[in-house]
Amino acid sequence: MTVAATVKRPDPLPAGSPLAVSVANLDIRFGDKDNEITALSNVSVNIPEGAFVTMLGPSGCGKSTLLRCIADLVHINGGSVSVLGRSPREGRDFAFVFQDATLLPWRSVIDNVRLPIEVGKHAAGSFADPAELLAMVGLKGRENALPHELSGGMRQRVAIARALVTRPRILLMDEPFGALDEITRDKLNEELLRLWQETDTTILFVTHSIPEAAFLGQHVLMLQAHPGRVKEFMKVDLPYPRSLAMRDTVEFIQVTAHLRALLEECL
Repeated sequence: MTVAATVKRPDPLPAGSPLAVSVANLDIRFGDKDNEITALSNVSVNIPEGAFVTMLGPSGCGKSTLLRCIADLVHINGGSVSVLGRSPREGRDFAFVFQDATLLPWRSVIDNVRLPIEVGKHAAGSFADPAELLAMVGLKGRENALPHELSGGMRQRVAIARALVTRPRILLMDEPFGALDEITRDKLNEELLRLWQETDTTILFVTHSIPEAAFLGQHVLMLQAHPGRVKEFMKVDLPYPRSLAMRDTVEFIQVTAHLRALLEECL
């Protein structure tokens, strides 16, 4: 199912917008005193609610580490992270999608989507309907299939549906399409934009692909390496709705050229 985005959303970054994520002077270090590595240094960024922000940077710049800080999976050495006005530990209103779909192979598609309902502690009635989510991601009719019967792209659709079943206000995505072929990746890019517009979820999306970052994001957070730090928080001044044909326009090529130049400066 390939549906180009059809709803134009306003830029969600006017002054005074409520923040989904606020990172201030963040420092992350790994290892002991004799072999310490600074993963992130003095990182500050504000992500308003409803925004779609992509993250770019060279390997080792701390993109995944930043996502894990927001998800309270990494110890913070300095600075602060606020998620919807609270510490990540206090509020769990987010979901994570990894590069690997990590589906349980013995469970059907719909049972994999139901998993957070079975293990979570959300209030009754706060979950989305798994069957409706599978239809939304284009898997209606495959509810009873097992993961090994699906393509890689289909498995990632299941992972996205599973992440959305708790109705998270923030979706953290760590290179979810990185292992897929280009055609499947393009289809899922369009699908993800449509889902973002339909659910109004804030999305932080890590990628190594410059075209993907420009196509999806309202803003691109470029990180510099050694140590990881903010190079630029760049607005992508391209209108919504977006379709793959936009990638052939002069305006899109100008955006990707600027991002490529920034990335070269980060190496």
